[in-house]
Amino acid sequence: MVAMCDTGFGSRLCLRLSRGQATGEIRTPLLEHSLWKAVRDSGEKEDEQIVAEIMERRFFPDHIAYKTWEGFHFAGHEIRITEATDCYGAVVWPSALVLCYFLETHSKQCNLVDKNVIEIGAGTGLVSIVASLLGAFVTATDLPELLGNLEYNILQNTKQKCKHQPCVKELSWGIDLEKNFPRSSCHFDYIMAADVVYYHPFLDELLLTFDHLCKNDTVILWAMKFRLENENRFVDRFQTLFDLEMISNFPSLNIALYKAMRKDRMKARPSKLKV
Repeated sequence: MVAMCDTGFGSRLCLRLSRGQATGEIRTPLLEHSLWKAVRDSGEKEDEQIVAEIMERRFFPDHIAYKTWEGFHFAGHEIRITEATDCYGAVVWPSALVLCYFLETHSKQCNLVDKNVIEIGAGTGLVSIVASLLGAFVTATDLPELLGNLEYNILQNTKQKCKHQPCVKELSWGIDLEKNFPRSSCHFDYIMAADVVYYHPFLDELLLTFDHLCKNDTVILWAMKFRLENENRFVDRFQTLFDLEMISNFPSLNIALYKAMRKDRMKARPSKLKV
């Protein structure tokens, strides 16, 4: 049976397979192939359409400036991000755009006003900036060598524009977590991360950081690009600690957007983000 279902980013065709009959007739291989093709073509079309909408939020300067920057339109603002091409953490990756687009287009279901948000691996700060513009109190974190550029971008794009001025703080995954983010006093409503899982040797420390920062009612919003088997292995390990649900998937970008919460939390109400 072919039915419409809402994925959170739009409607998408879903095929429900059974061993019985389809519309009162035995399904033939040719019919089954046609149904799958219709589903695949519809999904690809929607994927391409939404990805195009996301990428249209990016723009470039009309003339060469002394500082290289990229522009983005989110949360009703023009955001200018200064990048550095010599460092992974100082570049805006597509996963960040996917997460920003979700925050903006789902601002009612995911209301950030007055919420306490931390972004890990904030990089250039785009996600933190958008969350701040949407009303959150944001702590943007990354390695010490990235904080200068991160702080510059956040200040340039949020000063006198946000309800709460965001702060920038050093966070090296797995290091001095209790000292810098004590469990007794640090409570975050949301943990946000975009493209923090890739081929690097600190995946154990990353999982430890998620575990330390996440309380029973904390929601993790995490956009990830799948490149190598490392990503799949990390997701498997992540699910030993957290309940994970895919909010949306963009095959053309190899990017998935996830929501997660602690496994050991008290039974909560059904998620408004999952449909």
